[in-house]
Parts: sequence; C-alpha cells; structure tokens
Amino acid sequence: METLKLKDEYIKLGQALKAAGLAESGVDAKFAIQDGLVKVNGQEEVRRGRKLYDGDIVEFEGNQIRITV
Repeated sequence: METLKLKDEYIKLGQALKAAGLAESGVDAKFAIQDGLVKVNGQEEVRRGRKLYDGDIVEFEGNQIRITV
C-alpha cells in the first residue's frame, strides 16, 4: 500500500489518482472514476471531486493508496 501525504486539509479524488501515478491525466482519472472503477474506503465512488482526508484509502486496479498528513 502506497501513502500519499496531504499538503492541505484534503485532496480531491481525481488529483489523488494523478499524484499517486495511477492516472496519467485528469481525463484518465475522470473516466476511471465515472466508470465506477475506483473505491474509497471500500465503497465505489463516482465523484471525482470527492474530498479525501487523513486515513482514507483509495483502491484502483489492484492498487491501494492511504491518505496521510
């Protein structure tokens, strides 16, 4: 499981996928999220603007990212 450190209070889901290198662009992240391929804390998430906070876990294509401060 990778970790992604927050620079601010939160990061948006689409930005987190790009920052972790799981999506090459914002468009790739957008389509992956809209297609229901991304889970946040074990639940499918279709809002790319979903705010992620410390402790949240994102899953995509067999990869997991933990959001930390």
